[in-house]
Amino acid sequence: MSLTNNSEYGARPRIWFAAYQLLWHLLLPLAFMRLAWRARHAFSYLHHIPERLGFGYDKPVTQGSIWVHAVSVGETRAAQPLIDAYLARGESILLTHMTLNGRRTGKQLFAKEIATGQIRQVYLPYDLCWSVEYFLKTFKPKFGLFMETEAWPTVVFRCKEIGLPLFLVNARLSERSARRVNQFGKAGRALFQAFEGILAQTEFDAERYRSLGVQNVKIVGNLKFDVPLDPGLVEQGKVWQQDIHAGNRLMVCAASTRDGEEAIILKAWSDLLLSNAFKTPPLLCLVPRHPERFTEVADQISSADLKFRRRSEWTGLPIDCVGLDVVLGDSMGEMPMYYSASDLVLMGGSLLPFGGQNLIEACAASCPVLLGEHTYNFQQAALDAIRTGAAKRVRGELILSEPVALMEALKELLLNTAELVKMSAAAKTYSIEHQGATKKILAALDQQSCS
Repeated sequence: MSLTNNSEYGARPRIWFAAYQLLWHLLLPLAFMRLAWRARHAFSYLHHIPERLGFGYDKPVTQGSIWVHAVSVGETRAAQPLIDAYLARGESILLTHMTLNGRRTGKQLFAKEIATGQIRQVYLPYDLCWSVEYFLKTFKPKFGLFMETEAWPTVVFRCKEIGLPLFLVNARLSERSARRVNQFGKAGRALFQAFEGILAQTEFDAERYRSLGVQNVKIVGNLKFDVPLDPGLVEQGKVWQQDIHAGNRLMVCAASTRDGEEAIILKAWSDLLLSNAFKTPPLLCLVPRHPERFTEVADQISSADLKFRRRSEWTGLPIDCVGLDVVLGDSMGEMPMYYSASDLVLMGGSLLPFGGQNLIEACAASCPVLLGEHTYNFQQAALDAIRTGAAKRVRGELILSEPVALMEALKELLLNTAELVKMSAAAKTYSIEHQGATKKILAALDQQSCS
């Protein structure tokens, strides 16, 4: 029975859905214009355009794979241990993304498996009825695993209609996002009710999904704790750190920073250097989240009158940082190296209301973390890290109203090396104690398939 005629659990809301489809068709030209605009910096944005409409796939096409959808970089990295587990079972994987950087990350992580055909990597088509239909008929996956927050109405409802099990895995839902869903009333709640099951990161997330009327919710932990750090990059980071320490310097990594945050960080860093609190001034490694902003951030560093060089200007390690105030981390896939080389991480996305970025990887590299106030995307992880002594928080309103607050927080920690050592040990312990989500997710999915 089609869910368009069914008012029960998971039903597609007809009027709302018709309006949604109309909006998508009206916005489709803008979506392609956006890709063309981004192609100014990376022509790869124009690659695989037909895939975004559900066709144009290279032959042959393997059907019956396990479908994993990871929208961008963070979700793709989080999916790695789960994908590895299914590959070890001999399963084939259909890996889909929405962003170019997500696809690049997947290609980097699974180059061998993509080359051998164990993994097929494509874009998830735009959420139009006909494009989704083409996609599903082409690949006919065994079941689907959507990572973290992805819930595209056309895909979710159509999978429910044709009996294709779709699970939301490593699921998280902030309080603000839950309020937004409830603003759509029954239509918004029906979307999440249409999933076969939701495997949530924390009790916070699970309760929010239950408040939307979702019945099949389980708490499994966070897959990001199971993501292994590249040992080669970790070793490179340690070599770099030894070289920095040999010059009696410490390094702070401002990681995955977002638009507007760099100006705050650079002002605090300039004030820190002018404070003359250090015999040998520390080094800042600034790593913007989006590569298309590397040049923009380089201009900001230059305008702040800070001496810097780009990571891309070195072909090897260690990086010669003598006389530098800042290193611009304009590279992809090297975060484990940056973390392993650092004595403290200032987590981007948390100084301004972006919800924060992943602090778990930094802790896995035994690096203490300094957070801003805005960590709602990693609410439980941030609270646990602070509680165990792996992280500290600077209040967000103080960063904006009193820029000196961030500078003072950085100075206090960098002058207290004993505290940094203590936090480093706590960070490593914290990351190890929270591992195990992969096994729980596999067990839950196996149980579901047998029921």
